[in-house]
Amino acid sequence: MFQDGSEGFGDGSGGFIAQRSAALFNKLTGVLSISYTDSDIRDALRQLDQKQVKNTPHLRRQLRSNLQKEVIDCNGSIVKEFGRVAEQLENIGSTISSLKRCCEEMRQQVAAAHQETAPSLDEANTLLDQKQDLERKKQLLDAFNKHFMLPEEDLLTLTSTNEAIDEHFFAILAKMKQVHSDCKILLGSENQRLGLELMEQSSKYLNSGYQKLYRWIQKEFKTLDLENPNINAFIRRSLRALAERPALFESCLENFSEARDSILTDGFYTALTGSSVDQNHDSTMKPIEFHAHDALRYIGDMLAWAHSATVSERESLGSLFISEGDEMAKGVQAGRHSQPWSATGGESFDGRKALDGLVNRNMAGVARALRQRVEQAIQAQDDSITVYKIASLISFYLVTLTKLLGEVSFITEALTNLEAAAMRQFEALQSDRMATVQADLTQVPSDLSVPDVLVETLTHLKALMKSFESSLTPVESREAAFNPVLSQTLKPVLNNCETISKALDTPAKEVFLLNCYAASKITLLPFISFTKSTLGQMEDAIESSTSGLVEYQHYFFLHVSGLHPLLNTLAPLTDSHDDLFKIHNLPPFEPAALAEAKQTLDDFLPAALMDALENLKELKDAKLASDITSEAADRFCEDFEFVEGRLVAVDDLVEGEKDAEGSDDEAKDKHRSRKGVNDLVQLRGLYPRTGAEIRVLLS
Repeated sequence: MFQDGSEGFGDGSGGFIAQRSAALFNKLTGVLSISYTDSDIRDALRQLDQKQVKNTPHLRRQLRSNLQKEVIDCNGSIVKEFGRVAEQLENIGSTISSLKRCCEEMRQQVAAAHQETAPSLDEANTLLDQKQDLERKKQLLDAFNKHFMLPEEDLLTLTSTNEAIDEHFFAILAKMKQVHSDCKILLGSENQRLGLELMEQSSKYLNSGYQKLYRWIQKEFKTLDLENPNINAFIRRSLRALAERPALFESCLENFSEARDSILTDGFYTALTGSSVDQNHDSTMKPIEFHAHDALRYIGDMLAWAHSATVSERESLGSLFISEGDEMAKGVQAGRHSQPWSATGGESFDGRKALDGLVNRNMAGVARALRQRVEQAIQAQDDSITVYKIASLISFYLVTLTKLLGEVSFITEALTNLEAAAMRQFEALQSDRMATVQADLTQVPSDLSVPDVLVETLTHLKALMKSFESSLTPVESREAAFNPVLSQTLKPVLNNCETISKALDTPAKEVFLLNCYAASKITLLPFISFTKSTLGQMEDAIESSTSGLVEYQHYFFLHVSGLHPLLNTLAPLTDSHDDLFKIHNLPPFEPAALAEAKQTLDDFLPAALMDALENLKELKDAKLASDITSEAADRFCEDFEFVEGRLVAVDDLVEGEKDAEGSDDEAKDKHRSRKGVNDLVQLRGLYPRTGAEIRVLLS
């Protein structure tokens, strides 16, 4: 039994131990299965480490209970603190209830006060709106008065002639123009009365201001010195402002032009005579009339004075009227826009054109006086060269002043008429001179030289060409402009030379004409720019006369050398055998005649060129004479070579005939019919000169 009991107890003890071992195993397994990467485990271990618990069996057994106790203590502290919070919340609730009651009482008091003060507030708002409306109206009125109304002192400055023209005046005038312009805005409103009244009032003040400005400018113009570079700047500004009233502006310019016309005319007469009422006049200057005996200088000085005065006037008025760019044009355009009834045309204002017109009017008196004096000087001249120089001088100044003032002006019109008058006087004098020349040129000089009349004419023409060369005539029209002068001077004399040369024989006629043409060509050649066509005609005439002399010299070579009979005899013959055999039977080719021709040629050749040049000894151009003779000698050599060729052909034919004798019966019969073939002599033996020798001897 005991054994069974002990065995049974042993079984129970072994089972308990097994259970505890299993529990421990499970715990270890659980502990070992925990990952130390888990944040909760790390935090728990960190807290445990912070408590610095010693690892003793007692503490390990009490660890759980200690931790639970700490948790319970913490929870108790929290509950205690929340109790305090609850007490505070109760206190806050009571405070809020008290505040709510106070606010309700205040709301009731405010509502009652609002009911009592509402009428007063409405009345105050109404008064404030009225105050703002009155302030806006006051600002509008102040702005209106400031913009549309001028103080009395400003109006007095604008209209009173006792007040000076200064910057303040122009400022008031500009403001009044702005007021007048802005009145158009008022006219666009429903009530136009105010705009109409202001426009009428501003127009009245503006007209008074412009009248004051007009009278002031007129007064200043009477004492204005254009020679003074420091012209009053207010005059320029006044003219710019007055340009907006075209009628007053034009009237002002007309009066100014009349005054300047009188001043410039007096200045011209002062320069002419040297006398002047002006005390500041330079008495050391010689008057222009001091050189009245020298018409060219006299007229040149007058033209130079007129040109200088025109340039000075234009420069002075330019600085006065257009020195401010387009301001004057803008003023005139503004005036035409504001007063369209005063516009003279639809063209836009051109300041420089208006300046040219003003200078033109200022120089009208000078133009009249200049034309009168120059016409008198031209009519008093009887020397055509001087008159032509005067015409060229007038043409020079005409071109210059046309560039300065344009084609339409009093002074350019006067110069145009003076140039025409000078050319008429020149043509009349030239006609008289040509009549005298025609009477003097009646016969050819004995030495065939250039007639004195032609020499004088060429000298006269050279002076005219030098004068024309310095003119400002355009290059493209220079020749056409000078051709009439050539037609009146040179061509009649040359035509007369050709007429009187008809009484001469060749070569005297051609030599005389060549002398005349060569002298004329030498005179015209330096002025080829405007004598080209005349030189071309002269070249043709020289070529014609040269051809005549070449023919004469060629004729001389043929006859004096004795070649002419031979050449005339051979000319109609051909190269056929029959014609060549006939040559032996022709009289000029008989041995005696041919030997005589050979002797004549030998006698001619040594002095051939000298004898030929002797024929042209009266030709003044030695080179031309040599060229003519050389050309004739070349032609003579060609003729000689022709004769030489025929003679060689005849001799060759005769030699061939002799060699052919006895060759056959038929040939014998044929040669028997030729009479005396063996008796024929060699022509080249009788006339042995060759073409090469002739060319050497005549070179």
